Amino acid sequence: MSQDLLQVGSAVLAAQPLSALLGLQLLAYAASETVIAVDLRPELTQQAGYAHGGVLSTLADVALTFAGGAALGPSVLTAGFTITFLRPAQGQRLIARAGVIDATSRQAVCRCDIFTERDAQEYLAATALGTIRVGGPSAS
Repeated sequence: MSQDLLQVGSAVLAAQPLSALLGLQLLAYAASETVIAVDLRPELTQQAGYAHGGVLSTLADVALTFAGGAALGPSVLTAGFTITFLRPAQGQRLIARAGVIDATSRQAVCRCDIFTERDAQEYLAATALGTIRVGGPSAS
């Protein structure tokens, strides 16, 4: 993993107001894998104490987009994604691991698995599949 790429990616993540509000942390950023985590604080849970589905969805969206950006460059947007919640997420933190399944010069299909870390064990809580496209202000 390039330390420069991780530093640039961390700066981009910190500049996203929602990601900063949630406390997302970029742990690894490379063409082979993107890892983003968030500490599971009480304000990120629903009434039963599980991670809110909106938090899991946001984490998946960001991880998928970063994975796509590793393949396509920095000007990318999420074209769409689906998420399947496999089990309630509870514990100390959520960890998203995303990577590119296949990419062209304009889009990437990416996968993201979200794990919940509880008592030093990881449990798969959700999985997402998304399409990331070149876009944004500098793309035509």
